[in-house]
Amino acid sequence: MEIVHRFTKASNRRSASAAFCIFFVLQLGSVGGQVRGVYPLGMSATGSGVTPGPGFSYVNQLLIYSRDRQVDANGDVIATGSNSVIMDMNTIAWVSKRKLLHGARLSASATIPFANNALESDVKGHISGGGGVADSFYQPFILGWQTERVAVKTAYGFLAPTGRHDFTKNDNVGSGYWTHVVSSGQTIYLTESKRTSVSAFQMYEWHTTQEDTGIHPGQNLDLDYSVMQSLGSKRGIGLQVGMVGYGQWQTTAKTGPAVTPTQQKERYKVNAIGVASNFNVPAWRLNLGFKYFKEFACRSTFQGYSIQFSGAYKF
Repeated sequence: MEIVHRFTKASNRRSASAAFCIFFVLQLGSVGGQVRGVYPLGMSATGSGVTPGPGFSYVNQLLIYSRDRQVDANGDVIATGSNSVIMDMNTIAWVSKRKLLHGARLSASATIPFANNALESDVKGHISGGGGVADSFYQPFILGWQTERVAVKTAYGFLAPTGRHDFTKNDNVGSGYWTHVVSSGQTIYLTESKRTSVSAFQMYEWHTTQEDTGIHPGQNLDLDYSVMQSLGSKRGIGLQVGMVGYGQWQTTAKTGPAVTPTQQKERYKVNAIGVASNFNVPAWRLNLGFKYFKEFACRSTFQGYSIQFSGAYKF
């Protein structure tokens, strides 16, 4: 879950340097400079509608985000800097054996993230860094339906401000506010053999007011998507490759005592496209994944790339 926060500018807009950070990992004071939502974009791009089999599963996702430029509402670069963030997402998921509501399976999940970051400015060099347990994410209510060619799931979740947060510090790993979300994922198999699939995931975020600052971040819509092709299996190992992408759009203004009228009018937009692969080893009840995203045509936000690794084990 991420928001980019505070930055500094020089007088030359094209070559100015910025000190910035990702909110999920590092928060400097207020969210007056909010330019991202809290969802780690891209993490649900593949198999978005698929519900695991009944029982418990463990999922680990290693998410690496790197951004080196800030763009304005026209997409022009107005500042540069360096921010490297590593998030280790640990999720325990449970799926019921019984079905309800026209064949839906009920499930739930809890995610505990660990974060580490390094923040540098082109002008000031190393500025800050920190690590630790970040805000936790819970989905107490997930419903999933599956037919021969279509899988759909919908969920309610919330981000709890369990990470360390002090608006006077520069080493925070927590947000200082709650976020409520509703989401839905869909996977459609285009062929009877299920070798070709299209997936999409949508999430809407409602943020509450940040403690200590009185600032209310703007709400936003998230989108992950993919087109994947199975290359068959060898010795029980399945391989998928394909294209992935993500997007994010701010839908309402951020407000609060430190937010200027100009900041209230700003609306960030994020776009990215990339490649992905999945390895499935049924005999070991193990799935491994890789994704790479390159951001482009962003507006009023920071722009860079993301590399993501995942592993899931079914108990």
